[in-house]
Amino acid sequence: MKNSGLFCLLLTCIALGSCKNNQSENGSEGSQVKAEKPISVTTYRALYEQDTIDLKVNTLKSGKIKGDMVMKIFNMPKKTGKIAGEFRGDTLFASYTFYQGGYEKKTYKNPMAFLKNGEELILGNGKIETTMGASYFIKGEPIDFEQVKYKFAKLEDVKI
Repeated sequence: MKNSGLFCLLLTCIALGSCKNNQSENGSEGSQVKAEKPISVTTYRALYEQDTIDLKVNTLKSGKIKGDMVMKIFNMPKKTGKIAGEFRGDTLFASYTFYQGGYEKKTYKNPMAFLKNGEELILGNGKIETTMGASYFIKGEPIDFEQVKYKFAKLEDVKI
């Protein structure tokens, strides 16, 4: 009886050690993806009344988009965060993960859609649904790019 208990304990320790090794290997793969260098970097700025949004778009070799966005909306805390997404045709569908003000411990995540029109990006308005804490555009509902507040103009040599 003691031998079978020791044997089970030994197997459990080996299994846990094996799981730890797999986690560290997966962690190194994730850091390689983050280290991917962009093939192009474009900066944009949108102005509307007293609001300013700065956007930096990094286009990766894989076609994915990563970047930074800072939203300074009048009478609201500043939103600072990252975007990640990809173009589908002429529309960039991205997820914006951000924090508000100086409180970095609580993050929010919103879907965003940008229509590329020449050198300009237009932030669209669409119906958003939240299920189990995840927000997304409602499938089948159109995203409006006509009646919008924020049109991003491409900037030259500006760092955000």
